Amino acid sequence: MTVDDVELRELVPRVLSVLVRRGADFATAEDAVQEALIRAHRAWQREPPSDPQGWLITVAWRALLDMARSNAARRAREVRFDAEPPTGVVPSADDTLRLYFLCAHPDLTSSSAVALTLRAVGGLTTRQIAQAYLVPESTMAQRISRAKRTVGRTGLDRPGDVGTVMRVLYLVFNEGYSGDVDLAAEAIRLTRQLASLVDHAEVDGLLALMLLHNARRASRTRPDGRIVPLAEQDRSMWDTELIAEGVAVLQRALARDQLGEYQAQAAIAALHADAPRVEETDWVQIVEWYDELLRFADTPIVRLNRAVAVGEADGAPAGLAALADIDEHVPRREAVAAYLHERNGDLELAARLYAEAARNAPNLAERDHQMRQAARLNDALRHHR
Repeated sequence: MTVDDVELRELVPRVLSVLVRRGADFATAEDAVQEALIRAHRAWQREPPSDPQGWLITVAWRALLDMARSNAARRAREVRFDAEPPTGVVPSADDTLRLYFLCAHPDLTSSSAVALTLRAVGGLTTRQIAQAYLVPESTMAQRISRAKRTVGRTGLDRPGDVGTVMRVLYLVFNEGYSGDVDLAAEAIRLTRQLASLVDHAEVDGLLALMLLHNARRASRTRPDGRIVPLAEQDRSMWDTELIAEGVAVLQRALARDQLGEYQAQAAIAALHADAPRVEETDWVQIVEWYDELLRFADTPIVRLNRAVAVGEADGAPAGLAALADIDEHVPRREAVAAYLHERNGDLELAARLYAEAARNAPNLAERDHQMRQAARLNDALRHHR
């Protein structure tokens, strides 16, 4: 992605807002903006316009008129849309913000809301989104079309809330990277944009969380795709500028004394990022932050992570005691149990649990990692005998 691509995408919600405010239905306006983006990629290579936003508004409006002329209501629509839009109109922040909430419409599924956000606010093409999610372009096109029909059918007066918008952005971030679109970077860009438009401590918390997680990204996998556990990561590869920014954003959010789920998660990430060596990690404080997080998100995955932290802070037996309260069928429980039993010295049980975790792993990279853990312990047991 080039800087020009990023600048172009930042114009998308503003242009779309102009069309919607002038009476265009959301679905048709979004298609017109996408057509304008395609033409911009061709035309701007030769001669970038002096007013990029005005250029996009004009081209998108003409595309909208072309679509209007192609149906039976041509005359009625042309009267409604006039001939040309005023290119100097700059929509307010509220217009752009409204698009976020429309894309998080309560009638949309999470996957549809994510796809629509990437299209309408992020400015990605259907092909780019399909590549990022490893699905056929036709499948993604249908998903986006259904989402736009849902928004058009139920109307624009039932937007989602800020919590839904944040969940959508968090889902985008967690997809990471695939195809030619870096979804983690795209989620950070969109969350920065949202943070500049809305006064909400949790939006800052979400941005801090993304920055802190992304700062460690280069160290998380080896060149062959193998997972590198946190304790084994090369901390010299961590992005110190992103860490510093993430901590600053988090401190600003925490100072407002409106703690929420994303701020608590970011505080945990900040404590990991603050430790020069894994041995210097403040596990006691991390456990305290997990206790805070449980107030907002009492989920099995949070309790699993807390059990690991308790095991590090108070010893493996304490971690296993915390794990005992978690249902045995919770995903990844075997992997956590294996780690804690290994820390407790029960290598045979740990090896069996690592093998079981591999069989139940949600993806190939995690399966391979758990298989290597089991093989490592089995090899150690053979040599011990």
